[in-house]
Amino acid sequence: MKKSSKLKVGIVGIGPVGMIMAVKLNEAGCEVALCDKDEFKVKKVRENGIVLENIYNSTTKFEHIYNSVTEMRKLDLDYLVFALKSYQTLGAAKEAEILNSEKLTVIAAQNGIDTEQILASVFGENKTLRMVINYAGNLTSPNTVKVTFFTPPNYIGSIDDSITEQSKIFTSLLNEVNFETVNLNSFEILKRTWEKTILNASLSPLCGVGRLTMAEAMSDPETVELVEQIINEGIEVAEREKIRFSDDFYRKCLQYLKKGGEHFPSLAIDLINNRQTEIDYFNGKIVEYGKKHYVKTSLNLAFTNMVKAMTNKNVMNRSIASDAVLNKKIVSKGLIEKNNSSLYYKEQNCFLGIDLGSAYTKFTVINAKGKPVFRYFVHTMNKDRNAMKNVIQAIYSTFNIKYSCATGYGRKHFTDTDIIKTEINCAAAGVAEYHDGEKNIIDIGGEDIKVIHCNNDNQVANFYMNDKCAAGTGAFLQEISERAEIKIEDMSSLASHSDFDKELNSFCTVFAKTEIMNWVFDGMPMQDIARGIYISIANKVAKMRLIPGLPIIMIGGVIAHHPYMSTILSQKFNKDIKTIEHPQFVVSLGAAIIAKQTWANANEKIDLNKEIKLPA
Repeated sequence: MKKSSKLKVGIVGIGPVGMIMAVKLNEAGCEVALCDKDEFKVKKVRENGIVLENIYNSTTKFEHIYNSVTEMRKLDLDYLVFALKSYQTLGAAKEAEILNSEKLTVIAAQNGIDTEQILASVFGENKTLRMVINYAGNLTSPNTVKVTFFTPPNYIGSIDDSITEQSKIFTSLLNEVNFETVNLNSFEILKRTWEKTILNASLSPLCGVGRLTMAEAMSDPETVELVEQIINEGIEVAEREKIRFSDDFYRKCLQYLKKGGEHFPSLAIDLINNRQTEIDYFNGKIVEYGKKHYVKTSLNLAFTNMVKAMTNKNVMNRSIASDAVLNKKIVSKGLIEKNNSSLYYKEQNCFLGIDLGSAYTKFTVINAKGKPVFRYFVHTMNKDRNAMKNVIQAIYSTFNIKYSCATGYGRKHFTDTDIIKTEINCAAAGVAEYHDGEKNIIDIGGEDIKVIHCNNDNQVANFYMNDKCAAGTGAFLQEISERAEIKIEDMSSLASHSDFDKELNSFCTVFAKTEIMNWVFDGMPMQDIARGIYISIANKVAKMRLIPGLPIIMIGGVIAHHPYMSTILSQKFNKDIKTIEHPQFVVSLGAAIIAKQTWANANEKIDLNKEIKLPA
């Protein structure tokens, strides 16, 4: 292999480690190819490149970005770097075996003991390099890494000293761009691997189990005592493996860990987020080698088993039904037309709108003609922290999403879409698909009421919002119905059987609850209480600024679950109140439409309305 030639390097896994490595190799003049199973992340990197922030600041575009390792076959790679979690490596290596060639060298760029042996089992020890990474970062968006630290140098070496030249070339590439890396022999790279793993094992599971940052863990004398004992166990096991550390290694470990700062180690983040961890290659390996030499590793064993128990509860049960099965369940539930094949949707240009409401997050996917093909919702404050991510993953694995838009309360802090827009504009865009021209839109949501006035061009001319906390909203309805002991799903039906014409005197939830209880104590029938609540909300809406003489269209989650509200309002305004089908998804539909329009404006030569016909 000649260093003078433009080397081709593939990177499997574009998390923080893979992204930073890719940028540095690109700076060194390599032709870099990227691969990741996360279709949304791949899409973002393909469109916007990799962005590094903080320690490094750059934006780098890449030509070769794939979802499958096998797509790299045509590149005839010189190096293939595996920057995955250790438990993902074997599957990726077996998939990548098709890339094997006489010149290919594979690199294990992961934390943990024996991760290089996973690659060696597929490619052979004489083709495998081990790298010890001493940099890290956090993803702030799918294609953006905040580089948190680089404690030089990185280390790399041939695991059997048979390909030292390939190791030296790779080392030289990184050093040329000031990404300090040291080439080592097989014994020294093994030693550095154990050093790094002992550091990771001493604090990562403790932080995960205790929900502690590194700084918090190292500021408490009791947890520091645990850390010290874990380090000592690791050192004793390593020495039985003929790995000798310097006399001050223990002290250096503690000094290093005390500089950890207010952040969580990677394993701790995985555990906190109910994801599978790499504990088997951290503390688990120390336990394994301890058993080999009859060395007690009580604390490493305890933390290994605790982390496994916690992940078994959260993740392992889900692994029985793989991500593919979970995706299928989500898509099956949300798909509008279930008779089309998955290939059909992958071949169509589609657009995603996400409405992050205070109570629910709604997803709508439309096709090239603007027709909804998928609708789904989850609780915004979901106990399952991965619920929203699972839906997004299912959408991107099924539909060819060209562009996306987020709206609603949470839009400003949501980074997984191309653009964000206000719910006012998205509501106008969604309603315009059903009712053209000037109109009033009433949107009763979880925590507010909006009245939107649209002009003849379907643009927002003005809008008004309720001015008293969550009075008259979905949250108000929920609390009041609970106090009246009326099932929320029965309210509309009950109210429709009443001629009661009295409203609540107060919109303060506390006082309204008291008033409802007086109605109950007075023996008022449930249907009258239900109608009284609706009348109160209708009177609240009637006091807002509606333009006389214009059509009134109702949207939002409240009208979706309380259809009798439109009857009450029709009586109040003495005119027909129209309700759009699936009113709770109108705003997410509008977001999808805006995504489609934005993408069309940037791709004017593309016929968006041209639907691809697949053979039967």
